[in-house]
Order: sequence, then structure tokens, then C-alpha cells
Amino acid sequence: MISSAVAETPCAFVELKPGVSATADEIIAWCKGKLAGYKVPRHVVFTEIPKTSTGKIQKYKLREMAKG
Repeated sequence: MISSAVAETPCAFVELKPGVSATADEIIAWCKGKLAGYKVPRHVVFTEIPKTSTGKIQKYKLREMAKG
């Protein structure tokens, strides 16, 4: 049973450098070795990270992408 305190699950947004490849399983395995279990992402999305003109990450766009 999931409590209301744990309603959200981690999701990783990854932007790979040109010429580099990785799979979702590789990202999750790396995270399992470095992070606490509740912080390990359940989903990995490979996409270009949306940023403002000053280079800040647009978190609200990431939330929209995670929902839909």
C-alpha cells in the first residue's frame, strides 16, 4: 500500500553528450550504486533539457514532460 507521503516517484531526465550512449538500465544501475533506494529513478527520459536564455533548467517543463 502506498502512503500519501510517497505519492511521487523519482524520474531522471538525461541529456547525453554527442557520441555518448547509455541505456535506461545503465543509468538506473549507476544510481543504485550511488544513491539511497528511495532516490533511485523509476523512469529515465532521454531528451534535451529545456533551459532559459540564462542557462537555468526550466523545471516546470520537466514536470509537464513527466506527467504526459
